[in-house]
This record gives sequence, structure tokens and C-alpha cells, in this order.
Amino acid sequence: MKITIISFIICIIVLILAQVYITMSTTRTEQHKYQVLKSFSNVEIRKYEPAIFSSVMLGKNSYREISGKGFGILAGYIFGGNEKKENISMTSPVTMELGDSTKMKFMVPKGYTMNSLPEPNDKRIIFEQQNEKIIAAIQFDGWADNDKIEYYTEQLKSSLAKEHISHTNKFSYLGYNPPYEVINRRNEIIVELIDFK
Repeated sequence: MKITIISFIICIIVLILAQVYITMSTTRTEQHKYQVLKSFSNVEIRKYEPAIFSSVMLGKNSYREISGKGFGILAGYIFGGNEKKENISMTSPVTMELGDSTKMKFMVPKGYTMNSLPEPNDKRIIFEQQNEKIIAAIQFDGWADNDKIEYYTEQLKSSLAKEHISHTNKFSYLGYNPPYEVINRRNEIIVELIDFK
């Protein structure tokens, strides 16, 4: 009995230490830089710096089906699935543009240009330059699913309507954590704003 209890306690300690290490690793991952311009209720208005993204177009299925498939395609590219067999650092967050079809995007680390990126082996992957833009964001924790994404999209729409802030009505989901990170999970729904002053 004592051995079982001791083994259980050791397992819990190992899990806690692993989660602390994973959380520290996540905070060191390069993120898309932004400046907060305004906050109200549970919404932030942000100005994002220009960036390059690798992206892949996907169908319209459940969040779980799409996220796994898209992540696998883009991760394959950065983990050496390119003409130079070059490993490219992971960045955060992973973006999923929501709509009739879904586009998943990884930000390219600083130091690359559109011309210096190695050609992907998977021809479904394209690169796009994103200009500076102003977005509204709402955050939620835990694991994302279709219901949460829909709920927080409606919350963001409602908050922007109350403030009379115009937007493109094209929403994206941002995921900041690897799937094996169970604490301090960060998810967001964002939308680009129109003529924000």
C-alpha cells in the first residue's frame, strides 16, 4: 500500500514539473508582436506588426478534424518537409481563419523573407505577407472546441456592436499552447477592424 501511495505521489510530482517546463518553453516561443491600443470589458484592441505566414486551405469540418489536419501539414514543413530539409522554429499563436472554408496559418520566424523561405515539399502550403493591422480580440482558457469558438465569436460581436466598432465579420481562432500543455491554456477569437480610430 505504501509503495502505491509513494508511486502515485512521484507521478504527480513528475507531471507537475513537466507542465512547469512546458509552460516555460511556451513563453519562450516567438510570438506575433502587437501593441494594445484599448481595452473594454473582456476585449482588447490591438495593432499587429507586419509578418509573413505559411498557410494551408482546409475544408469545413469540425474544429478538431481541421486543426489536427492543418497542424500536421504545416508542422511537416517546419520540421524539415522543404527543399532544404531545414528545421524552422515554431511560433505562436497558430491561426485558423474561420468561414465557409478554413485556413490554418503559422507565422514565419523573424529573419526570413518571402524570397529566403525554403520551398515546401507539400504544394498545398503557400506563403503570404500580412501588413500591419488592427484587430479586436477576446480570450478564453481551457481546450477549444466548436461550441467555445462559436460562443466567444458571438461574445466578441456583441461587445463590438455595443461600442459601435466596425469590423470585417471574418473571424479567426488563435491557439497559443501545444496540446500536451494542460495548465495556463490561452485561446482567442479575433476580427480585423475597419477604420478604427
